[in-house]
Amino acid sequence: MNRSAVTAGILTVSDRSFRGEREDRGGPALKSVAAAMGWRIAAEAVVPDEIEVIQKTILNWTDDKEIDLVLTTGGTGIGPRDATPEATRGLLEKELPGLMEFVRFQSARKTPLAALSRAVAGVRKKSLIVNLPGSPEGAKECLGFILDIIPHALSVLRGQDHPHEKDKGRSHVDA
Repeated sequence: MNRSAVTAGILTVSDRSFRGEREDRGGPALKSVAAAMGWRIAAEAVVPDEIEVIQKTILNWTDDKEIDLVLTTGGTGIGPRDATPEATRGLLEKELPGLMEFVRFQSARKTPLAALSRAVAGVRKKSLIVNLPGSPEGAKECLGFILDIIPHALSVLRGQDHPHEKDKGRSHVDA
């Protein structure tokens, strides 16, 4: 998939940022990565750690605006208000556990605290949704681990041919 054809939505989940008590730094960090990739930012929002609000925003972006890639930042830990994985999981048609297992594995090389992440990723309609940490550095780093996977995943969602399938007639994961 052409990188510049990707539309992205960046959703910051943070009670404090929503209330204006703390600057949102996770969203802008992801926006800088998306811009470097040539992705078009189609939507941005800061919402509180409330399942219903998170879901309403994601549904609007995936179902109404048909955004290709929804990146969330924040709410993936074990804090009492962290609810992003539950909100996301409730909307997914297909969960992609391997994507976040890969991210956690790569993150664990830097810090064992990566094991506390509950982030999820998956598909709703033709959109890929990925939960990322709330810290700007963590969000950028974790997204960086999967940057090369995202265009391929979006191509698969659109039913486009894959270079490795043209000769073999099927994907290595279907074998």
